Amino acid sequence: MLVFATHSADETFELGRCIGQMLQPGDIILLRGDLGAGKSVLARGLARGLGIDCPMPSPTFTLMQPYEGRIPFYHFDLYRLDDPEEFYEAGLDEFAFGTGAAVIEWPDCADLMPDHCFEVEISRGASDDERRIMIALMGDMTARTDEISAAGEKWRINE
Repeated sequence: MLVFATHSADETFELGRCIGQMLQPGDIILLRGDLGAGKSVLARGLARGLGIDCPMPSPTFTLMQPYEGRIPFYHFDLYRLDDPEEFYEAGLDEFAFGTGAAVIEWPDCADLMPDHCFEVEISRGASDDERRIMIALMGDMTARTDEISAAGEKWRINE
């Protein structure tokens, strides 16, 4: 597991941007954390790393917002799902498991646990602006541990 600490929303965004630069087609990032923890900030940084510079409102009410960058990018916010089946009934799995990169906030609302993904847990730190970001790479993603570690080296902490 990789652990990072940021000390402002700007640093959380920048960590996302650095990681976003190395995203590849088929990458799935599962974002977990409390409301206001910084999931959307990190997601916007990931998008910027893919060359997406348009405004990115949270897709809370639309469930998914697509963007075009170096590769297609799909930003999901599943917080409002009432039933995990809604995700599949709406055909959202075609985007999440497609040829672009997908970042999925609140993946537990759709009971998602793909075989290969980046599992990201964001939590508040000691101060209001501090965030602790833990990234576990699952399946064939583990081969990219060094790459992600290097991308976020500035914020990496050893435990």
